[in-house]
Amino acid sequence: MAAAALRVQLNAHMAGMYTEGVVDEDTFEALREDGSAVEVARLFINDAYEIVDDIDTLMEQPEVDFDEVEALTQQLMRCTSRCLVSLALVRNEFFIVRHELEVMIKLEEQIAACGPNS
Repeated sequence: MAAAALRVQLNAHMAGMYTEGVVDEDTFEALREDGSAVEVARLFINDAYEIVDDIDTLMEQPEVDFDEVEALTQQLMRCTSRCLVSLALVRNEFFIVRHELEVMIKLEEQIAACGPNS
């Protein structure tokens, strides 16, 4: 697929993410402009996944350390900057955001593979 078509697809995908509130438009556009959006997306995906997994593990223990769960939840809220009511909502939101960001990363990589003058 030509770089121009990929850019159209990426821009449409990003517009949908902004409309749905998956990411903050002003913040993410600034990241895209300075070229760090893909790296920030990868960091979010990895960090948030680890935190959600740690919370899951803690919640499965016979005696739940709620102070540790709270600390991880606070860390996740800082990471996502969205307050969510329950772990199930956090998990669902994470998978949605992860998918959307992975699509964005793939499109950015495909555009880069087309070369700088495409």
